[in-house]
Amino acid sequence: MNNYSWLEQKLHKFALSSQFMREVTFDFESTNIAPSSEIGDHVFITGLARSGTTILLNALYKSNIFASLSYADMPFVLAPNLWSKISFNKKNLELKERAHGDGIKVSTDSPEAFEEVFWKTFADEENEELEDKFRFYVDNILYKYKKERYLSKNNQNIKRVELINSIFPNSKILIPFREPIQHAYSLLTQHKKFIEDAKNDKFISKYMKWIGHTEFGPNYIPIQNQNLTFQNDLEINHWIEQWHLTYNDAFESLKNKKNIHFISYEKLCSNKDYWYKIQELVNIENPYDFKFKESKKDIPHKINTGLKEKAMSLYFDLNDLNLM
Repeated sequence: MNNYSWLEQKLHKFALSSQFMREVTFDFESTNIAPSSEIGDHVFITGLARSGTTILLNALYKSNIFASLSYADMPFVLAPNLWSKISFNKKNLELKERAHGDGIKVSTDSPEAFEEVFWKTFADEENEELEDKFRFYVDNILYKYKKERYLSKNNQNIKRVELINSIFPNSKILIPFREPIQHAYSLLTQHKKFIEDAKNDKFISKYMKWIGHTEFGPNYIPIQNQNLTFQNDLEINHWIEQWHLTYNDAFESLKNKKNIHFISYEKLCSNKDYWYKIQELVNIENPYDFKFKESKKDIPHKINTGLKEKAMSLYFDLNDLNLM
């Protein structure tokens, strides 16, 4: 999994592991760029990992109207303009399957979810200062890529949808969801895989911690961690419960917000018109096709009947929501 050289590993540690270094590079980056207003027509994708967030990110990014951090911006993701000037890295456009082993192929130009580094660095700031810094952060990315609209994918943002909505009230927030049992099994599979990978390569655990990747694997922190019935994260019922608690909270608090939309991954895979409606929703003027592939697995696990019924009931409620 780890293709980083010794020098690259040290550079990542230097750039990402230190709170002080992250703050300094961000402050230096933001010196000559004015923060944007609240008008930005940006798009934020969030939801539990393995819900289709990455493939939706790639699909929307194909429009070429959005700016997003890419692998080329690593490891100085809080200073993409500075890093582009001093980096000797050459672009590698060769597509390779990412570490998840899920068939999604990426290159240095591929967009990716590094935004959590910002929130990890500045989460303790006062609200007004935090909001200003996030606008600076977005504008730094827009400035580098010469675009007017920001495209974000960050699974952890499911915890801060209201905050992001208050900072950029004209943006669209997309919350993908999948059939809960298949989704939970995918999460469990990835969780076990990354735990095993980290045993053989210590850099994996460090890297995931530095970029704030706690959705599964060795640094796992549940999105919902209060009053859990199913505590064992090596069993599927834990992940079904996480699915139900996370999406139920989002459904109850966000279902009536006009710029927040729940996106059915199964509909994306089976209904071409649904994808075209999403493009219309986010103001893509020149729509295009994109191939979404549904993956169904046999589930060799004992599932709690009551929990399954609750999750499936919520899944049907989410599917009944109007997209537009």
